[in-house]
Amino acid sequence: MLTVPKEFAILMTTFAPLFTKRVWQHVQVLLVGAILVPGKRTVTAALRVMGLAQAKFFQQYHRVLNRAVWSSLEGARLLLVLLVSILAPAGPLIMGLDDTLERRRGAKIQAKGIYRDAVRSSHSHMVKASGLRWLSLMLLVSIPWAKRVWALPFLTVLAPSERYHQERGQRHKTLTDWARQMCLAVRRWLPERPLVVVTDSSFAVITLLWRVRQLPNPICCITRLRLDAALYDPAPPREPRQTGRPRLKGRRLPTLAHALRDADTCWTTVTVRSWYSEDERAVEVTSATGVWYHSGMPPLPIRWVLVRDPQGKFEPQALLCTELTVDPVQILEWFVLRWRLEVTWQEARAHLGMETQRQWNERAIARTTPALLGLFSIVTLLAGRLAQEHTLPVRQAVWYHKPLPTFADAIAIVRQHLWPSTHFYMSPTKADLVEIPCALLNRLTETLCYAA
Repeated sequence: MLTVPKEFAILMTTFAPLFTKRVWQHVQVLLVGAILVPGKRTVTAALRVMGLAQAKFFQQYHRVLNRAVWSSLEGARLLLVLLVSILAPAGPLIMGLDDTLERRRGAKIQAKGIYRDAVRSSHSHMVKASGLRWLSLMLLVSIPWAKRVWALPFLTVLAPSERYHQERGQRHKTLTDWARQMCLAVRRWLPERPLVVVTDSSFAVITLLWRVRQLPNPICCITRLRLDAALYDPAPPREPRQTGRPRLKGRRLPTLAHALRDADTCWTTVTVRSWYSEDERAVEVTSATGVWYHSGMPPLPIRWVLVRDPQGKFEPQALLCTELTVDPVQILEWFVLRWRLEVTWQEARAHLGMETQRQWNERAIARTTPALLGLFSIVTLLAGRLAQEHTLPVRQAVWYHKPLPTFADAIAIVRQHLWPSTHFYMSPTKADLVEIPCALLNRLTETLCYAA
């Protein structure tokens, strides 16, 4: 039976109700193996690092992903509740919403499509790539031992292309359709907590923002806004005995592009904390409220914020907030946290083997990448447990000064405590001499020799 440290077992057993007793034994092996193995995150690689390369019934571990009955959505709910209870027990919950492309090839991978590669594309040159498109919702929360905000994934869905649904005679769901369902699911899971969702201009869609604003406890959304967006005054009150349909909007307002050029625009200099890679940045802002409206769509009351740099280091940008009473500086500080999502994507590719899976079964594909992204959050929680008793070591060198720990340090300390857990049950009598069983030594040697 697999043995893990007690502080780890408490967190891992949170997900035990998802599985039957027999499947849960296989899940624990895959979970620990996925943390320990470097490079590719395949089932066989996890079995090798756990010393099960000669297991005759290895196919049972594959069936956890492609055959066993368990709910990824329920697993996302359990993970979110765990993250909130430990890292954000009070106050508004800030979440980031973003999509990414997992480059995969193979004739049997039906859900892959051709999408714009946001990493390699620019304003003047667009690069397309083949792969799977994932949409992820991440909790943006301050990590005490890292002394910065991290984006912790908890809910990730596969968003196939329109052609994929047409070939199956299904109704196509756009990214905004998936985003709406994800936001509504989180609101059901946490009905009382204030929610703030930060995202990019791809989700600046009136129907999406209007829907989450109609909830009994509305979700505050912050995103970019086009400079030529059609903004209006609120609709005037109806006169007594006035006939006709109620008005949806009032007088047309000047565009935000006009406000940038207008010399009469009143700008206020404010200091924004944690401005991307800087501690603070002084910027100029102007803000007001209005109604964003297009024909055939519901009117959306918003607060817009124009931001420009007095030194001219970045282009002016416009932000949108569906909550009218939020302070413009708070909107800016929440919006800049969106870039933490890009860090999580990069860390998942570098340290969790994202894009190295080899599953072609549709159910396994839909489960593996969300599980790996969820593993990012689980490793962060495990490292937090260790940080309560120990100071997390930060890997440094003469040529690389790193004052704060990163995810590489977090997964390293977790691995350090997992490796001996299945072999050592008592403290050694001599601190400078440790007897290593041959089985553990062989596993360590093989892992290092065959590491990518």
